[in-house]
Amino acid sequence: MLQRLVHLLPPGVRAFLRRIPVLVRIYQWLRRGNLARDRYVFAALALLTLAIGLISPVSRAWAPPSALVLTVLGGGLLLKVRSLGILLGLVAAMIAYNDWKDTREVGPGLIATMAVAAVLALTLARTRQKLGVQGLRGDSMLLELRDRLRRQGEMPALPEGWDSQVVLLQAGGSSFGGDFVVSASDDERLEVALVDVSGKGTDAGTRALMLSGAFGGLLGSLQPDRFLPACNTYLQRQSWDEGFVTAVHLVLDLKTGEYTIESAGHPPAVQFDAGTGTWRVGSAKGVVLGVVPDLRCVPEHGRLGPGDALLLYTDGLVESPGQDLDAGIDRLLGEAERLVPEGFRSGAKELVQTMAATRDDDCALVLIWRS
Repeated sequence: MLQRLVHLLPPGVRAFLRRIPVLVRIYQWLRRGNLARDRYVFAALALLTLAIGLISPVSRAWAPPSALVLTVLGGGLLLKVRSLGILLGLVAAMIAYNDWKDTREVGPGLIATMAVAAVLALTLARTRQKLGVQGLRGDSMLLELRDRLRRQGEMPALPEGWDSQVVLLQAGGSSFGGDFVVSASDDERLEVALVDVSGKGTDAGTRALMLSGAFGGLLGSLQPDRFLPACNTYLQRQSWDEGFVTAVHLVLDLKTGEYTIESAGHPPAVQFDAGTGTWRVGSAKGVVLGVVPDLRCVPEHGRLGPGDALLLYTDGLVESPGQDLDAGIDRLLGEAERLVPEGFRSGAKELVQTMAATRDDDCALVLIWRS
């Protein structure tokens, strides 16, 4: 295809192009093998660069030299590093050509702008090449992973008489965080795991993305009392140096309302008793995941009657530097008192936003109640 286009040019133009070493190298490089997507994009950007560079001395209004920054940024988003390097060489040649034609249009400001744009473009291209993706596919992959994580955190449909609410709030407004929820239900039993990966925002989000898939596969596939030990074994095999993971695991009988809670270094769950109108702090205890080979947990057993509710949350809601954890839990319970008259569903999100207003950490809350 490229050879046909070249042969369509007048002989004089072809002879002139062959005298320019940069163009000769580009032509030879494009001829090697079939034109891949990267080469098609490069060819288009190279032709655009040539058009701007050659037209600019004739018509500054339609093609100013500063327009070359568009091809540089386009190359940074769409080209591989090697292709981008050749394109930058062509851009430099066009700037030199314009400077030779009219030095008034090419000054220190334009050169500095092009240099900054070239550095940014090379940084983008190197990052995408490390990921092994081209164009904007890397951003699309992250968005897809984020959406999958959110869908996985949605609670399954519960039978009549039961309802739930999940609220996730990431630090700094990030789309990714270290808190996630996995759940499974068969209309007779509901299993929920709320997990907190140490760190916050995007730093913890990459590990949370991987763990959510692993823990989601284990949940419902094993006997409930084997879930947290299996998660612990999985983390032990990873041999991660950074951080730790806490989790709370709930198994709820949707017919009787009886439940079992196991905790691995997680803040205690709290239950609302409709009969007394008070919130009670749970007693489940255990070591954080991935620290010791043999995980032992002290479970808590209870029952949810009509009007009762169960609240699971991460430490981002109750921990503050220099403040005791019990004080944070007391404040949480005080704010939770407002859930009862306002309704659990409408008050859950407001509770998280109120508790997280003075903190810079990922926050998550799971609220399950019986109507």
